[in-house]
Order: sequence, then structure tokens, then C-alpha cells
Amino acid sequence: MSPTPSSPRPAVVRRADDAPANRVELGTATTTQVLLGVADDAPHFAMRRFRMEAGGGMPLHTNQVEHEQYVLRGRARIVLGDETVEVGADDVLLIPAGLPHSYEVIEAPFEFLCLVPNRPDRIDLVG
Repeated sequence: MSPTPSSPRPAVVRRADDAPANRVELGTATTTQVLLGVADDAPHFAMRRFRMEAGGGMPLHTNQVEHEQYVLRGRARIVLGDETVEVGADDVLLIPAGLPHSYEVIEAPFEFLCLVPNRPDRIDLVG
């Protein structure tokens, strides 16, 4: 006999704009919103939206968890280890844990979704 499935968790549906926007301390002209996360009983990943205004960005840093990103709009120059790339709407990125990376806005607003595992993370500035 197969085990009976546990009762499913309730679905979560809401407007992304209803999530509070918080200033990113290490960033310049940068805010983030947790769209879905542990508070929603999301067991594996958190979905965040980042928005960087003109002159905005993030300094070179590392994280302990991978980042999977989807660019919604705008353009930015991103350092990924020893490589520098320009990204825009509909580009996707996989930033492995521990890889130094930074952001510099070219066309504002630069906005992207960032999915990360629900595990402890630490941001370390490089240099």
C-alpha cells in the first residue's frame, strides 16, 4: 500500500506590489522585496524582486547560496568572477555560490527576479 498523501499546503496568490520594498544596505539606489518565502511556507526557495534605480548597483560580493535570476527590465553591467557581461530584459543568470559578482545600472530601472534556496546565506564584500 502506498502512503496517503499529507494534506496540501494552501496556495498563495497576491499582487507582487503588495510585498514591502526594503532598501538593500550594501547597495546604492537598490531595493528588494520578498515575493514568496518562508513566511509563505515555501519549503525550498525564496523569490525576491530587486530594483535598481539610475546610478544604482551592488559592490563586488559573494553569497553562500546560488542565485538564479531573470531580468524583467532595464540593463546592467554585471561582474561574474573574471567576466563582465551586459544583461537586459529576458536574460537569465545562474550565479553559483561563492562566485564574486557586482551590479552597475546602465538603463534604469534595472529590475530582476532572484530565486535562492531557503538556507542561511551570508554576504561578504570582496576587496
